[in-house]
Amino acid sequence: MDTSNVKLNYATVKLIDVADWDNFVKEIYGKPYSFQQQGGCKERGIESFILPDDFCWDYESPNIPFGGMGVSFEAWLNTPVETYEEMFWERNFYPCHLMIANDLYDRGILEAGEYVINIDW
Repeated sequence: MDTSNVKLNYATVKLIDVADWDNFVKEIYGKPYSFQQQGGCKERGIESFILPDDFCWDYESPNIPFGGMGVSFEAWLNTPVETYEEMFWERNFYPCHLMIANDLYDRGILEAGEYVINIDW
């Protein structure tokens, strides 16, 4: 069998370890952050996104809804760190990660392209 014309299609992505993403977000914004702890705690796996993302969604609530998680990016940015304990920030008081990624892109900190966050603990 002649395989000289067989090609494997693939894309180059920016692979980020979840701990590196967390530390990066903490350093840039000065807020407790744990991507794996969000949404009821993420399983091992990957989350991918492409920047810029013109269709990114945001949590609507400026406050934690009863029994819910996540807040608007604006509420997260404008809430003083001392308002909540670290674990509350990590598990309940966080914006959609795409809002963070788009903000970092808009500020020139992240470049355009495909990103993958590797969640492994």
